[in-house]
Amino acid sequence: MTESLADVLTEVDDLYTRDEYAPITEDDAFLERIVLNAELPALMVALAAVTGDFDLLRDDLRPPQPPVDTVGKPHGFMTEEQQAAARELALEALKRVRDEGLTRVRTLSDHEADRVADWLTNGADAAYRPLLKHDMALAPQSNGRPRWRVDDVAPGRSFSAAVVGSGVAGMATAYRLKQAGIDVRVFEKGHDVGGTWWKNTYPGVRLDTPNYAYSFSFAQRDDWPQQFSQGHEIHAYTREVAERGGFLDDVVYGAEVRHIRWDDVARVWELHVLIEGVPTVHRVNAVFTAVGQLDRPKIPETPGRDQFAGAQMHSAEWDHSVSLEGKRVAVVGTGASAYQIVPAIVDRVESLTVFQRSSPWMLPTPMYYDDMPDAVLWLSEHLPHFGQWLRLWQHWLGVEGRQHTTVIDPEWNQPGSVSEVHHRVQESLRALLAEQYADRPDLLPKVTPDYLLGGKRMLRDNGVWAASLKKPQTSLVTSGLDHFVPEGIVDGDGVLHELDVVVYATGFQASEFLEPLTITGRDGRDLHEYWGGDAKAYLGMTVPGFPNLFIVSGPNTGHVVNGSLFSMIEYGLEYALDGIHRELEEGWAALDLRPEVLEEFYERLDAASATKAWGHPSVHTWYKNRFGRVSQIWPLPVLEYWNLTRALDPAHYEPIR
Repeated sequence: MTESLADVLTEVDDLYTRDEYAPITEDDAFLERIVLNAELPALMVALAAVTGDFDLLRDDLRPPQPPVDTVGKPHGFMTEEQQAAARELALEALKRVRDEGLTRVRTLSDHEADRVADWLTNGADAAYRPLLKHDMALAPQSNGRPRWRVDDVAPGRSFSAAVVGSGVAGMATAYRLKQAGIDVRVFEKGHDVGGTWWKNTYPGVRLDTPNYAYSFSFAQRDDWPQQFSQGHEIHAYTREVAERGGFLDDVVYGAEVRHIRWDDVARVWELHVLIEGVPTVHRVNAVFTAVGQLDRPKIPETPGRDQFAGAQMHSAEWDHSVSLEGKRVAVVGTGASAYQIVPAIVDRVESLTVFQRSSPWMLPTPMYYDDMPDAVLWLSEHLPHFGQWLRLWQHWLGVEGRQHTTVIDPEWNQPGSVSEVHHRVQESLRALLAEQYADRPDLLPKVTPDYLLGGKRMLRDNGVWAASLKKPQTSLVTSGLDHFVPEGIVDGDGVLHELDVVVYATGFQASEFLEPLTITGRDGRDLHEYWGGDAKAYLGMTVPGFPNLFIVSGPNTGHVVNGSLFSMIEYGLEYALDGIHRELEEGWAALDLRPEVLEEFYERLDAASATKAWGHPSVHTWYKNRFGRVSQIWPLPVLEYWNLTRALDPAHYEPIR
């Protein structure tokens, strides 16, 4: 290794990069146990990188990675023979790390990064190489940090931006803008960063994404305590990222943005903000809205709700002053939050009534509540960069994920499914339900989903949901809520359920993007009037008539069976920053999307949605807006979004000078 550690660290844009790892002092037998219990693809690339011996990545040991219908197998489906050979090589390499005292790691050459990418992906399409290296913190071109700063591109010109919201989208935005030398102010209506993870404190709240993959490419924490961490752990991570990223002081709390208005004369945005109730006005060159889709609770308008004598709360507005001990509790909804709340409270209450509109499809995940394996925690402390390589492996497995299971086969004519593979997956999941409820055949028809797999996000199934519904104190009601009375809820069959507490796990007003913000663009155009309830934005980010307004996590950037929240956020931000870079170079005030670009984009997007299960005419979920159009989900391969966001095409925009 010829580079100094200082040289290495200046090239790595990762807030969790370590200067030094703990030396290995354990004996051979201990190392053998570690190798036996480690995920081999991540272990092999980590050892190749730290030793510089890339011959460890033999072609015959590439993880096969066939398309995964439901749950993948360890080590990317490596055969027993491959695993044995890889472990033999890994053990010798790990001994070398110990014996040579290798406690640091260097950045890779471009050739080495390509070699890792090709091996880890089993020679996938070379077009995926740049995408994978984006999240490969040791690759020379890793991450999306801007390679420019305002002072260098446009000396003497000031450029400012406002970010609305400090959840993960707002945090990524603030970090990247500051790296470009842009003056940033983040307006947060709450009183801490973290968004969803600050706001949601209900019992049982946790991730439903493997934890290493649920992180920023520029903040690759490597010591997660659980495979799917609890909410407080994720919130602590967001807080730490803000501190390490140096933008915590740029956040203004208690700041409710009411109106964002484009000034046609000054060619800037004017934000009207209530800060702790005091009206203020702020003028900036660009606005990034990062308010998220799952922010405004949706509560069913059931007659008589205000007459109920007990306590009521939405999952996102949990009232910790209300005790559930020994109480008669209802949970309305069976989506992601209910799926976590019910098992967390079922043994604390006298009775639990679950009101279900539709039963969820569930993905078998036996380790959902498990701590991170000891081998992972040890390797993260002793094998340089292992945690980041494990993150890259988890990230890659989700890039295109299980999207193939949702594709509609026009030749398939069996009702209730959209293709042979879709049918096979549904039947395997129904068989699992039959097994779980074999002792409660009365529940099986109720818990069997009545909509197409892929119509909504699948939930993680480790058996606790079924166990909770089968408990003697639990009742599952599928006849709906007819009305409230002071004593409780009368269901659709006329049965009164006497209650002390009602919990609404009923989701959010997800299709009403940017509500209740008032946003006025060029020539007085109102954004919500322009949308008319059918939100559309090019790449989910830009809208004609609203120059330098960038919507982070905007329309059609969500994911169901492939992709990552963090990837979609970061790729989109890189596109927006490329546009700002172009403005600074050319001396333009702003860029305004041309209407025909948006129209052509949505012709393609809507056509793609129609080929997926969530776009099927029989599916009516929150992925569709009130017009029946899919407004939430990215229906194309993630690679397509990556390619479209690599550079802003100025021909797509009208420059405002």
